[in-house]
Amino acid sequence: MSEFALTHAWLIPLLPALAFVVIGLFTRLNKKLSEAIAVSAISLSFLVSLCVLAAVIGGPVTMDNPFIQKALWAKMGTLELSMGVLIDPMTAMMLIVVTTVALLVQVYSIGYMEHDLGAGRFFAFLSLFASSMLGLVISVNFLQMYAFWELVGVCSYLLIGFYYYKISAREAAKKAFITTRIGDFGMLLGILLLQITFGTLDFMELKELVPAYIWISGTGFMTVVGLLLFIGPIGKSGQFPLHVWLPDAMEGPTPVSALIHAATMVVAGVYLVGRAYFIFSALPTVMNVIAWIGGFTAFFAATIAVTQRPFKRILAYSTISQLGYMMLALGVGSLTASMFHLMTHAFFKALMFLCAGAVIEAMNEEADIFKMGGLRHRMPTTFKCMTIGVLAIAGVPPFAGFFSKDMILAAAAEVSTPLYLLAAATAFMTAFYMARLLFVAFFGEVREDCPAHETNSYMKWPLVVLAVLAVLSGAWGHFAGFGEWVYYGTAAEEHIDFTIAGSSVVLTFIAFALAYEIYVAKRFSSYLISQRFGILYKLSYNKYYVDEFYTIVRNTFVDKLGAALYWFDLHVIDGMVNGLAKGVGCLSCVFTVLQNGQAQRYAAVFYCGVIALVAYSIFYAFRILQLLGGAY
Repeated sequence: MSEFALTHAWLIPLLPALAFVVIGLFTRLNKKLSEAIAVSAISLSFLVSLCVLAAVIGGPVTMDNPFIQKALWAKMGTLELSMGVLIDPMTAMMLIVVTTVALLVQVYSIGYMEHDLGAGRFFAFLSLFASSMLGLVISVNFLQMYAFWELVGVCSYLLIGFYYYKISAREAAKKAFITTRIGDFGMLLGILLLQITFGTLDFMELKELVPAYIWISGTGFMTVVGLLLFIGPIGKSGQFPLHVWLPDAMEGPTPVSALIHAATMVVAGVYLVGRAYFIFSALPTVMNVIAWIGGFTAFFAATIAVTQRPFKRILAYSTISQLGYMMLALGVGSLTASMFHLMTHAFFKALMFLCAGAVIEAMNEEADIFKMGGLRHRMPTTFKCMTIGVLAIAGVPPFAGFFSKDMILAAAAEVSTPLYLLAAATAFMTAFYMARLLFVAFFGEVREDCPAHETNSYMKWPLVVLAVLAVLSGAWGHFAGFGEWVYYGTAAEEHIDFTIAGSSVVLTFIAFALAYEIYVAKRFSSYLISQRFGILYKLSYNKYYVDEFYTIVRNTFVDKLGAALYWFDLHVIDGMVNGLAKGVGCLSCVFTVLQNGQAQRYAAVFYCGVIALVAYSIFYAFRILQLLGGAY
């Protein structure tokens, strides 16, 4: 059974892809049937993923000894392009995370999209999204990964803009697609340089060739390649300065937000860095860039989240911050901590987004947390699940985030004190803004005009399952030896640095207490605090005007440059072509006079030409005779 699972792992992305085709072509208008097909397909993928996990745990497959299966896809001269499957513990972990979250999101969507006329189309897109991410995870080379990488981007465009009749949704979809294309272009250049330099894009072959190349030629050229490759994850994983698309992605249905932020698109960048870690880890400059961009992004996004009011927007900036944590861990050399946090974050962030969807639907699409209150009385199950999610992301023991977040803090402390302090400050703000969200929305008095009610069973049970995973996944990973399973180089030891963990927990409880005093006990006025912080509050609330800066750049540089290039194309390029055409036209007018259609004139010209040729021939013959006579 284990061998069958490994050799048939290609079924994992294929099944939801088939569901997309069947729903899109045949059952899109039949909501119930489309739901059944989509959920059945991802359920089968989940079962195969479990078998793959069992095969990896019980077999010889390790990070240093992966299972590889390849087939020739195309051949052009000496260039051979392969597609295949690469299974190692990191792959197995990602397969479980993606299929678990995707399955729960699709079950949740049955209730969430109950009255939506486009539900069939929605489930088709969800299936394609899951298939694309799963195909990316099992990729055996950069080319295969890039193909699925782009397909993930297409799916995000389709799902963010699902409500295409809304201008905001259309604009958000375009913003996500265009912003991530910037990163993808840099990544494509890096991939092309790898192919030109090494003649292969296969991960295992590059793993052997890159260290030898760096040993002989140094790190200069490969640093450029590494930075280009990293531009792709900057866009996909919402790292500064290409983070601006992610908060706007909230325009899609909430299950889409849960899938994008937890298990698919945004973690694709983190996974790519982990999969190509043999390149990045050999380049100190690139590792520093990854660490500092990750650390700054984590802190930067947290400072924005503390002032936001929409439920899902707070969670969106939280996602950006947590992705920064994962990049920070990779940059300081801990693949284990990054992948561990990726796994735990997927569960508690999916949980919180689905709770947000339940709340917003119950509030008749009202998303402002300051227009909510007392929801714990009317939505007790959602409140309990949301509380678990908040405790998990804040790093309260024994919830999942405690183990993975503190592993990142410990890894950062070993490498750089400034990065550790940046990460610790981010942890404090994370606990504060998540407690703020929980207290404002769920505590206080029930509003008389509040229409909130508990969700239906389809939406409730995925919350319960994710809540259990948010509680247990961290402890399971720690005590089961996650670091001995997913690692780079040597297996990581599983231990807790009680100094770092203890200080982190203290900061978390201080943040909780501060949020309680402001938003529940109301001993301090949030309004007066915002006024006292003045310009800092305004900068945070307006997201540091990054979007406005990009708008100015677009209007003053991109648009004007485009106008100048348009003028050059119109008057110079087209002018040259049109001038040549006019010259040909003038010559044609001259020849038109000669070509007037009168046969007698043609005959006269013909005979004149013959006479001229005969005369020239006679002249040339006499000239030759004269030359010959002079010779004799």
